[in-house]
Amino acid sequence: MSDNIIKFQRPKQPKPPRQTPPWLKRVLTILAVIAVFGAAYAYFSLTGTPPQGVPG
Repeated sequence: MSDNIIKFQRPKQPKPPRQTPPWLKRVLTILAVIAVFGAAYAYFSLTGTPPQGVPG
């Protein structure tokens, strides 16, 4: 068979993008906020320097 034959085929349907459920977005946001506060607490507790403007 020759390779010069045009094959007419239906285009494949693209997969719809994944949708993140709203509850998962909320959980990820809460975990990110907790991680930021935890990192700040660990930084200031390990370095021993108080934040600027706090007497001590």
